[in-house]
Amino acid sequence: MPTLIEAPAVIEAAGNQPKRIEEYAGRVRTAHDGVSVARMVAPSGWVEPGQRPEFEEITVVLKGLLRVEHEGGVIDVEAGQAVVTRAGEWIRYSTPGPEGAEYIAVCLPAFSPDTVHRDT
Repeated sequence: MPTLIEAPAVIEAAGNQPKRIEEYAGRVRTAHDGVSVARMVAPSGWVEPGQRPEFEEITVVLKGLLRVEHEGGVIDVEAGQAVVTRAGEWIRYSTPGPEGAEYIAVCLPAFSPDTVHRDT
């Protein structure tokens, strides 16, 4: 039988400003460890620490602009675009545009604070 997820779990985010993370499926909301699906809403000027996660992340930008820094440069992902980051590569997300960004993040396996490996 299908399972309705009536509301996401709201999770505290890393970064220099408050960012809203709404997990619909993953370790917190549904006890899934193979995948996580979350909606993110980040204000203009938000920056999180760099990270070298053990999971692949597929990010679909719904509104605004999401900047993805990586060891080879920078990718700006605009509304209607997506980016895939591979497990083990260093990345840092930010929202330099005036409207911030709203995006969906899918992590395989599921996001975990123990496997994200943020810079100190």
